Amino acid sequence: MTEGQHPFRYHPIAQSSESTVVSEFVPDPPSVRDAEYQSEDALEKALIAQLQSQAYEFLSFTTEAELVANLRTQLERLNKLKFSDAEWQRFFSTCIASANDGIIEKTARIQEDHVQLLKRDDGSIKNIYLIDKTNIHNNSLQVINQYEIQGARANRYDVTILVNGLPMVHIELKRRGVDIREAFNQINRYQRDSFWAGSGLFEYVQLFVISNGTLTKYYSNTVRDGHLAEQRSKRSKQTTSNSFAFTSWWADAKNRPITDLVGFTKTFFAKHTLLNILTRYCVFDVSRKLLVMRPYQIVAAEQIIQRISTSTNYNQLGTVSAGGYIWHTTGSGKTLTSFKTALLARDFAGVDKVLFVVDRKDLDYQTMREYERFEKGAANSNTSTSVLQKQLSDPTARIIITTIQKLSRFVAANKKHPIYDAHVVVIFDECHRSQFGDMHAEITKSFKRYHLFGFTGTPIFAENSGSSGNPNRRTTQQAFGDRLHTYTIVDAIADKNVLPFRIDYINTIKTGSTIKDKKVPAIDTERALLAPERISGVVEYIREHFDQKTRRSASYRHDGKRLAGFNSIFATASIDAAKRYYAEFKRQQQSLPTAQQLKVGLIYSFAANEDDEDGLLGEEEFETTGLDQSSRDFLEGAIKDYNTLFSTSFDTSADKFQNYYKDLSLRLKARELDLVIVVNMFLTGFDATTLNTLWVDKNLRAHGLIQAYSRTNRILNSVKTYGNIVSFRDLEEETNDALALFGNKDAKGIVLLKPYAEYYDEYEALVAKLRADFPLDQPIIGETAQKAFIKLFGAILRLKNILTAFDDFAGNEILTQREFQDYLSLYLNFYAEFRRASEADREAINDDIVFEIELVKQVEINVDYILMLVERYVTAKGSGEDKDILATIDRAINSSPSLRNKKDLIEQFVASVSSKSKVDAQWRSFLADRKESELEGIITAEGLNADETRGFIDNAFRDGAIPTSGVGITKIMPPVSRFARGGEHASRKRSVMEKLTEFFERYYGLI
Repeated sequence: MTEGQHPFRYHPIAQSSESTVVSEFVPDPPSVRDAEYQSEDALEKALIAQLQSQAYEFLSFTTEAELVANLRTQLERLNKLKFSDAEWQRFFSTCIASANDGIIEKTARIQEDHVQLLKRDDGSIKNIYLIDKTNIHNNSLQVINQYEIQGARANRYDVTILVNGLPMVHIELKRRGVDIREAFNQINRYQRDSFWAGSGLFEYVQLFVISNGTLTKYYSNTVRDGHLAEQRSKRSKQTTSNSFAFTSWWADAKNRPITDLVGFTKTFFAKHTLLNILTRYCVFDVSRKLLVMRPYQIVAAEQIIQRISTSTNYNQLGTVSAGGYIWHTTGSGKTLTSFKTALLARDFAGVDKVLFVVDRKDLDYQTMREYERFEKGAANSNTSTSVLQKQLSDPTARIIITTIQKLSRFVAANKKHPIYDAHVVVIFDECHRSQFGDMHAEITKSFKRYHLFGFTGTPIFAENSGSSGNPNRRTTQQAFGDRLHTYTIVDAIADKNVLPFRIDYINTIKTGSTIKDKKVPAIDTERALLAPERISGVVEYIREHFDQKTRRSASYRHDGKRLAGFNSIFATASIDAAKRYYAEFKRQQQSLPTAQQLKVGLIYSFAANEDDEDGLLGEEEFETTGLDQSSRDFLEGAIKDYNTLFSTSFDTSADKFQNYYKDLSLRLKARELDLVIVVNMFLTGFDATTLNTLWVDKNLRAHGLIQAYSRTNRILNSVKTYGNIVSFRDLEEETNDALALFGNKDAKGIVLLKPYAEYYDEYEALVAKLRADFPLDQPIIGETAQKAFIKLFGAILRLKNILTAFDDFAGNEILTQREFQDYLSLYLNFYAEFRRASEADREAINDDIVFEIELVKQVEINVDYILMLVERYVTAKGSGEDKDILATIDRAINSSPSLRNKKDLIEQFVASVSSKSKVDAQWRSFLADRKESELEGIITAEGLNADETRGFIDNAFRDGAIPTSGVGITKIMPPVSRFARGGEHASRKRSVMEKLTEFFERYYGLI
């Protein structure tokens, strides 16, 4: 041993932590792959053989009795005991297969309560592990296939992975060439028909894998369960976290997707990988959603834990070598990654505390809400420096969220404190921001034994570092250390984790012929940019194009409410500009009826370098005291307008301004505001999925530009296909430079949409083919022709959805409204027929077609339009025109997914309507009578509790959905005989729910 070496510290030459995600995956070369046609059966057999080669035990049983017997054997092996028959019966019926438990309860048992208590025959209590999360290789992995179960219908499941005998991963296969969405949709049938059947053990499935051999994805059980709930309601207007859009690709550590089933099985189904995902990288949040981390999130968390381990071992605490930074693009789930990382760091041997540090009060507020969503009480937020001081001294406060400002004030006020000598992990959120100032230096000087980690979507590189501050801490790498993992905006868009951007540059200044022509001349004079005529023109443009850019003609459901389109932020260059724009919106809208006015908000606060037009988005504090009197008075007036609009009582005083910010941010997220005018606020760190448009009259560049643009590209639903950027300045060069810096040199082609002409040419060709191949005056006969029509019209729907946002598309739709309606009617009719055929047959017959029903629902006819036609019909009765109107009504109903099941109601109403009173009053009366009559019929036929049933239905109409859980349905059911067989109550309950759901769907949205 050489002098100076610590006798108990080892310096490893190499270290392996058995990483969950493979560092680099190299697929088999084409010469190794089979060239012959592969059936679904052959694909399944190849998968099972591969799993066996990876040490999975194959079991050939297909019945529940065998499944339960094997479960008993595996739990005995894991827990090193033998159940007596009585013990097993008690344990199985109460701790595994309780009749009252569903998917959520069983998921909670695996994720949160995996150690159950067994009362033994001798009265003693024994801990029984369902899964060993500490020593993962103690768990057994087995594989079964073609498991048979009889529920509402008989089903056979493709391939299932058993963990200690419990089904925890299910794999649904389709043959190569078939859309894997069909595998996703097939889970619908299983859940509806049989997952709940028998002992309900298949409700323990945590993860689903779907594959057609060529493409393979995974997702969690709550994605499936939520998707099915929406399918049952048949009124989903949106793609949500329950839809196929939120299934995930598996990838290697370099973010290259591993899509082929063979490669996926080698990596994802490697024993340590699958068990790590199930035991470490699932988060069951307080809203009872199972979140499964994506590969890049897992890599980032493990890289940080590995850096903590190696730097501790090398005695590097308190140096830049003990930390590092994670570059994960904005919108890629950074909060979940940092949360899981904080939990893993907290549990790391020797770590005393984890500090999660944010740099602004709005992020403190938002991040706290996000952390609380994952685990109640996991993060102890603090409201003052004194609270922070207590928490830093409290050994039970293991994870603390605070702001860098509060931490800096604590350091300044406490020159000595035990925390400085503690082993701490400090995680900085959005580390591209103010951490490069003096506060960063103060904190790193005071703490002695720390690891410093940063998360950012837009790192500071040499190219975008600026020239101020300490030159040794000017870039992210200088301040935080090595880059530990990268997931760029290009990766995120390729994975469909965020949306691409669509950018319009609008010319707002006319120039003389001697000036070089640009779309937006870069005239950098305040006089020209703030000229009243320019301000007026910009506001006029926004108002004229607002409905088109924010898709107000498309409706969807969000947080239990029906919304039309999205909302927006208007980024202005200065407080002066923000004031002028707000005043101009008020002037232009003052003569309009309230219903036609845009709801416009305004917010700004004091910023030390507000006039610095470098485009990097300077710091804005939550303080109004630094504002000049004119700016503060103007803001006070705007807040009064807001108070009038929403019946609130905010002002510019310190506390009330903070609450104004929070209230405004929540209303922006709920789409209660149409447009908010800002200077820098809301352009970084603010997430609102309903926001799809950024209007820009401000110089932006580098990370400031990407951060601002990224407010618009959060995934919400199929209506929202990209983030809209409408720039009133020429930012094209800055945009290209920023995309090259934060993606790669090819980023522009991946991030931005293609030009309008390319989309339109494709659309024009497809419409011409539609008219030629499927003229409306000829029937579409035969399954082959019908499937060809479905594929062609689906492609037209997808293109039309994108083209709608281009100004040039208005008036150039080619198909008339009537033609489009007629084609929609045919499309919906085929959808109903194919779905009926699929449900009648155990095997889906429409494996090779996918219906774009969500896109159809965006353009559907609503009840108001039908009533307007009925009013015209009443007026025209007997004139000859009435027959044409009836035909129009019939056509409109047939082209609407939500009105087709209400057609008989509408037809009966049309037959009974008179000219003696207003049509809408007659409609409400007619519906009330029919609704009460039909509900009374269900109550009588099923023997339900009348008052409870009416209350149950009233609540459903109020909340916009039939509740699928809770005690509500139990209260309305009639008493059950104690002699009734066990399954009868559940069957009866399902029957009642189906009738009430059908009733709800029939009347919802009509009144």
